[in-house]
This record gives sequence, structure tokens and C-alpha cells, in this order.
Amino acid sequence: MKKILYIAILSSLSFLQCTDLALSPEDAFTEEQIFQDVDAYRSYLAKAYASYSLTGQDGPNGSPDVSIVNDEGFTSYIRAYWKAQECTTDEAVLGWTDAGIRDLHEHSWSSENQFVRVLYYRIALIVSICNDFISQSSEEKLSTNGLSESDKEVVRQYNHEARFLRALAYWHSLDLFRNVPLVTSITAEPPVQAEPIEVFNFIQSELADLENLLPAPRQHEYGRADQGALWMLQAKLYLNAEVMVGENHYADCITACEKVINAGYSLEPNYIELFMKDNHESNEIIFALASDGKQSQSWGCTTFLVNAALGGTMDSEDWGVTSGGWAGLRTTSVILDKYPDLTGSIDSRSSFFWTEGHSVEIDDIGVYEQGIAAPKYSNANIDGVAGSDPTHCDTDYPMFRLADAHLMYAEAVLRGGGGDMGTAATYVNQLRERAYGDASGNITESDLTLSFILDERVRELFWEATRRVDLVRFGQFTTEGIWPWKGNVKEGRLTEAHRDIFPIPASDLLANPNLNQNDGY
Repeated sequence: MKKILYIAILSSLSFLQCTDLALSPEDAFTEEQIFQDVDAYRSYLAKAYASYSLTGQDGPNGSPDVSIVNDEGFTSYIRAYWKAQECTTDEAVLGWTDAGIRDLHEHSWSSENQFVRVLYYRIALIVSICNDFISQSSEEKLSTNGLSESDKEVVRQYNHEARFLRALAYWHSLDLFRNVPLVTSITAEPPVQAEPIEVFNFIQSELADLENLLPAPRQHEYGRADQGALWMLQAKLYLNAEVMVGENHYADCITACEKVINAGYSLEPNYIELFMKDNHESNEIIFALASDGKQSQSWGCTTFLVNAALGGTMDSEDWGVTSGGWAGLRTTSVILDKYPDLTGSIDSRSSFFWTEGHSVEIDDIGVYEQGIAAPKYSNANIDGVAGSDPTHCDTDYPMFRLADAHLMYAEAVLRGGGGDMGTAATYVNQLRERAYGDASGNITESDLTLSFILDERVRELFWEATRRVDLVRFGQFTTEGIWPWKGNVKEGRLTEAHRDIFPIPASDLLANPNLNQNDGY
């Protein structure tokens, strides 16, 4: 049984409208009453994990963690994070008319945008939950809670995982907002903004300290953090360090990637199965947000990714859902041009594109049939067996997987981090041999360039929430790089450099005089 942690959440530990790093959780019991049993800690840790994908305590609707927007489904963190990384780029357009949604693709968002606001406050909530858990599982608290020595060891492990989840949230905040408060404990004082290098150094230090404290790769309970997840986070932190904080850490990125690649993971033979309901069985996925259509329902995570991509002439039951599709997500012609064909007969990574009834050109983002549909995620398995629920998906969200380590290694080599060009080409060719079914798509060392890597990341990691951060790293997100409807122009246009990061929400600036708005907003 794969869904082992999220279903353990205690309602007594719910977080009601908690959007401030300085807020502690509201509950019906005192700390002394709750934390006298190791199972209470497990349930609280489940809340920390679930805060990345679920929205509240009562399934898809009711008792939301964050109530700053009308639609609870919008408040799923991974749904908000995915839209920030994809709908702002050439990989995805979303035709709905919810206030602020088209601002993302048009690069016209402001500090009042509700999706930016959800993203910011969700990160604050995750950090707040983790900070409180870390406090409740401190040595001081453990010594007074009456736990056995063996239970204390279990809780110490939980503490390490909460620190990892907090570091992951801070990595996202550094990427998305750059200038954020760095708060590591629950306090009544309004938080002060930290310099980006302070946040970077904190994440780097935390991960270094946790490396030998987390379980070895593939030795932990499914869906929980281990060394493999930590090394992937290190690699991403180091690969993006130059553009984010002006420091060169490409050699460190290579070291982290080598640890992942040598840790016993293996590429999934069939690419498309990585995004189906049984993907928890894959030895390629390093860290995933676990989903269960019955036990952990929300309108975010893969429920959003499956349903929002379906519509038109598709029979949604072929993807394991009966919604008929939400007719929202498509991709642009810029992305389609990066594949040798759209049928998957050459490169299997394009096998999910749906062209029937769709046009490549987009004259109106609001028309679902304009732009090619791309239902990459499915609530069925390779045999067509549907998930446990006809709407809410069993498919896990693969946050980190081995293929990305292959590509990050190659890019870090090209950027001067050391390593070996021959090895880099081999790692890339292993992905292409899976995609092509043979060596016909293989490249040579001379083919391996930074522009090739950027395109190969599209082909391999399409709709896996890497595109925006990749374009920012390559200098192609704003002042360079054009795609349909960027800047609210059909042909696309260049946009302002300050949009490489998002604004601090106006509501938080009003609430906290210690904060300054990001430049340009």
C-alpha cells in the first residue's frame, strides 16, 4: 500500500487560515496533551507532507488551511506552484477566465494577483508548520513528553524530515520571490526580509547537516524524504546558484548528481508510465507527492493535471476519470517544434500530444481547441485500469526523478563545473535511447551544447514544473525568449526583467512594515 502517511492526519492538528510565518497552529488541545504519543508526531508530520498537495482537513472542500481566495482548489500548493512554473512559459496556456489566471501567461501579474498570493502564503504555511513541528520535536520537548527512548528516536527522524521539507519550501521561495523572510521558529515578531544569499546559505547548511541524518536512498517509507531527495534538492540549489545569488556552484551540482545517479535508481523502461496511476512502483522517481483518490482528495496535485488537460473529442475515461475533462491546459507551437513529430512514433516522449480537433495556432487563449492538448498525466495504468476514484487521482506527482539528475549533470559540465563530457553525453543518450527505442536518436559530445540541453529538458521534463526556472537560468524568460501570447501579443514579445521573480503580495506588505517590495513592482 503506497499511501501511508497523508491519511494519518489528525483533525486536532488542523491549521485554520494560517498564512503568516509567525503564527503557530490553532488546535483544540494543549501541546502536553497531544505530544505524549509517537502517533501524534506521525500525524503532525503527515500534515507537513500533505501541506504540499492537500488544501484542508475535509477532503477537497471544507476547513481549508488557507482561505484567502474563494475556490479552495486554487489553494493546493503544488497546483499553484505548477502554474507559476508552467503557465508563465511557452509550455502551457490555460484558457479559463478566473481573475488573474491569464496574467500569468501574459506576464502582466501584479502584487494583487490571487495566484501569486496563494503561492506566497502557501510557502509561509509550510514553513510555519515545519517550524512548529521542529520545535515540538526538540530535545527539550522530548525530555518532558514522557516518550520511551525508542519513540524518541522515531521522533528525531521525523524532525529531520520536517527540516528537509522546510528547506524545500525555502528553495521554492528563493526561486519564486528571492527576497523573503528567513524564519526558523514560531515568533510573535513580524519577520524581517533576508538577503537571497542568507536564504541560500541556510538551505545549503541545512542540507549538509541533514545528509547523514536522513535514511539511505530507497530505504525509507514511500513518499518520505531520504538522501536521494536531499541530493536532488542540493543539485537544483547549486545549478541555479549563479543566477539567484551570483555564486558558481556547478562543481557541487555535479557532486550531488553523481550521488543520485550512483544510488541504485534506474530509468523507467516506458516513459509514459512515469505519469500513470501506478507510478509509485517506478524505481526512477526519487521523491513524489503521494496521491490517493479515496484517502487524500483535493482539486490540486495530479487531479488538476489530469482533468484540466482533457476535453474536446477526448474520452476522459481513457485517462481514468469520468469528468469529461475541464478543457483548460494546452501547449504552444514553440514547444511542439522541439519534437521530431507529434505522434510519438519517433520520440515516444511526444506520444501524449492530442491533435484531433485542435489547431497549433492560438488566436484566442480562451478557446480550448486552439493550442495542442497534452494529457501527459493519467489516472489509469498502462493496461487501462482506472484509479480508485473517477475524479480524484491516484497518480503521484513526481517532484524529483533520475532523468533530471542526468540532465543537470550534463548542464553543469557544460557550465564549467568539471565532470566529464563523455559521461554527460552518455547520460543524455540513456534518456534518448529510452525515447527512441534504440540508438538512432543518440548524440555525440559535439552535439552537447547548452541550447541543446535546454531543449532536451523540454522533451524530457515537459509539464513537470521545471520550465520557468530553466528559462530564468538560461536568460530566456523575460528580456529574451518569445512565444505565443507572451506579453499579451499573439506572436509574443519580450517582457521586463523584473518578472524573473514574482512580487511580494500587497496584503503582506500592508501587514508587515519590515518588508520591501521586489524591484519593478
